Amino acid sequence: METVVSGIRPTGNLHLGNYFGAVKNFLQMQNDYNCSFFIADWHSLTTTAKPENIVQSARTILAEYLACGLDPDIATIYVQSDVKEVLELYLYLNMNAYLGELERTTTFKEKARQQPNNVNAGLLTYPTLMAADILIHKAVKVPVGKDQEQNMEMARKFARRFNHLYEVDFFPEPESFYFGKEAIKIPGLDGSGKMGKSDGNCIYLMDDEKTIRQKVMKAVTDSGPTKANSEKPEVIENLFTFLDIVSDKETYDFYNEQWNTCSIRYGDLKKQLAEDINKFCAPIREKIKEYSANTELLDKIAKQGAEKAQESASKTLKEVRQIIGFRP
Repeated sequence: METVVSGIRPTGNLHLGNYFGAVKNFLQMQNDYNCSFFIADWHSLTTTAKPENIVQSARTILAEYLACGLDPDIATIYVQSDVKEVLELYLYLNMNAYLGELERTTTFKEKARQQPNNVNAGLLTYPTLMAADILIHKAVKVPVGKDQEQNMEMARKFARRFNHLYEVDFFPEPESFYFGKEAIKIPGLDGSGKMGKSDGNCIYLMDDEKTIRQKVMKAVTDSGPTKANSEKPEVIENLFTFLDIVSDKETYDFYNEQWNTCSIRYGDLKKQLAEDINKFCAPIREKIKEYSANTELLDKIAKQGAEKAQESASKTLKEVRQIIGFRP
């Protein structure tokens, strides 16, 4: 069974974009692949050296993953910092990574512009840590967004370089795994783009009914159609995207017909949409609360995941040390 690795930074809660863009697909992948899902708490240090509560943030993300349906008895779910072997491989990869290629990565240049007073070495070597996360399990597939493709190419480059330098065929070159048609781009509530934490246009899985209702009612619209069967502008198409994923076909068809006949009332559409989003989020929200309240269980699951991840990581690292020439 092929090995898949994916990580998420413990910054903020999961939102509908995360769920439909990735997590929903993870639920299927955990049954089809040897999956390792990790909470990337080391990566979070590239933007702030003093995270508010890194342990609690990791627990929050873990609780949300579990509430969505990831099964720790099937997939390996762990916290990155619990698997120390990653750091040693990170060191070896850094020894063969070059300053120029690291400085040219788009993610580094963007972050350096965003935080000019905190251009740290960890930020520069983000691609090598990401590569270590992947190669430590000899993963062959990595679910990523298009914005991470350059870092994935770096991971493949580091794998090739190691194999060439030590004249071995050890690390596979990991492929970027795209969900294709199964992945849905979830729009933001501001009328354009996609849902994202930094844009403040999210509906979080943990939002209560009142909050969801308020957010949906504030969603951007226009003055309404003036011509029958006209094309929907982006801000309206966004609302219909939400309808398509959380409402039944009858509801979608009803409002679509109202649009086509120029009789649509956005207030009614939003009220229906808020109700349907609440119905979708309610069972996940309740499970998140249950898991979040049981820190003992969360820590037990994290420990179990770390032990499974360490078994894979230590085997890889033992072979890496032997290949390089260090004592076992």
